[in-house]
Amino acid sequence: MATVSYGEALRRHAEAAPGRDAIRFLGEAGVERESFAALDRRANRLARAYAGLGVKSGDLVTLALPNGVEFFGACLAIWRLGATPQPVSSRLPAIERRAIIELADPPLVVGAPPGEVEDRVSLPEGFVPSPTLDEAPLPDATPGRVRAMTSGGSTGRPKLIVERAPAECDPDAEPNGMRRGGVTLVPGPLYHAGPFITSWQTLLCGGTVVLLPRFDPERCLAAIEAHRVEWVLFVPTMMQRIWRLPAEVRDRHDLSSLRTVMCTGAPSPEWLKRAWIGWLGPERIHEAYGGTERIAGTQISGTEWLAHPGSVGRPTGGRRIRILDEEGKECPPGTLGEVYMMPPGGRGSTYHYVGAEARATEDGWETLGDLGWVDEDGYLYLADRKTDMIVTGGANVYPAEVEAALDQHPAVRSSAVIGLPDDDLGQRIHAIVDATEPVSDAELREHLAERLVRTKVPRSFEYVAEPLRDDAGKVRRSALREARLERPAEGDA
Repeated sequence: MATVSYGEALRRHAEAAPGRDAIRFLGEAGVERESFAALDRRANRLARAYAGLGVKSGDLVTLALPNGVEFFGACLAIWRLGATPQPVSSRLPAIERRAIIELADPPLVVGAPPGEVEDRVSLPEGFVPSPTLDEAPLPDATPGRVRAMTSGGSTGRPKLIVERAPAECDPDAEPNGMRRGGVTLVPGPLYHAGPFITSWQTLLCGGTVVLLPRFDPERCLAAIEAHRVEWVLFVPTMMQRIWRLPAEVRDRHDLSSLRTVMCTGAPSPEWLKRAWIGWLGPERIHEAYGGTERIAGTQISGTEWLAHPGSVGRPTGGRRIRILDEEGKECPPGTLGEVYMMPPGGRGSTYHYVGAEARATEDGWETLGDLGWVDEDGYLYLADRKTDMIVTGGANVYPAEVEAALDQHPAVRSSAVIGLPDDDLGQRIHAIVDATEPVSDAELREHLAERLVRTKVPRSFEYVAEPLRDDAGKVRRSALREARLERPAEGDA
């Protein structure tokens, strides 16, 4: 495999197929197309502008840009200077964004509103460099750190996950089952690792990214048909909202071009996975598990899943997984414990944290806090995050299991289950429900009684009118719990 820098890989694709679409952004004003040649030129001019503002090799550069063509030009410009993009949500409250900027300590912030970042250079969204800046290629540079993603984790405190891999690739490779020159739909936010990685894998093998400004279930299906999409990354929340569309809406779209539906970000509920396998066939449905830290990862096809229902697969690429009990002893197959991981290069070979410390054993095995077990064939099954587990009346209850059962109800768009203090039980199970139509506590309890043992059925329900998960399918249960502890009377419905 002959690897080159990301900047050089994009330059080669621009030279080989200058007019081919690199990006099709399906914005509110219509389809905005950016060819490989135009992306190449845009990045060169931006790189020279950023260099003039102090960006140099080895720096982190914070990007607070929404989904759009501008995001890709900025990333490529940063890499071409030997620096590392550090994306954040463009919709973060100013106080949260400032906390991340303090961790990253970038010389430049791209996308921050004017006046928000007073102690460092910033550029607003929509910045256009001077037309006098040269569009010609820059000296080749390979950043030593490919990206620095952010995470609030279960604690809500921000941290940076800085990937140690260099920004280089084989431009002739076909990563992750993609096809050279193929078309990928990206419906998620680019500041999250999954959409970010998927987008750049596509571009770096000469493919076209079809990008949505935000997830919309029917627009996804329409985009797959209109742009002959071959590969798409969904989180379970997206798959559920697509499945909730009326059957006549789902079936009116031609999805025959679709070769791979990859699900990641959270374990996919069994009922939802079966529904999609029945709809599109097992050979097109895949699932992957692994954190932004990339210390380990698993993958499973729909065909394998039918033989191991509920699993997220086996480790890939020389990665290893162990299940340890609370005393640090290895659990036998079928026994629940905490999932520990080791990358092929050993501890510390894939990432480092800024603003947090890794949880690891004395011999270097790390954990993200997930609970799970493996079967006799080495397939991994996930239960939930250790920090989210609810202990009620001496029994352990995993919120994800209750949420999966709640989300099967046709009126439930999303849900979050948390533990609240209870004098008798220690914790009581409290369900926060985002419903699309009126539904009663009694109706939900009856629905859950058919799917869960009685001890797992929530004691209280609360109804909200806004989505409980973000555009990447993430829910921060700890923040939901803290908010209700501050106003306990409002948490009981």
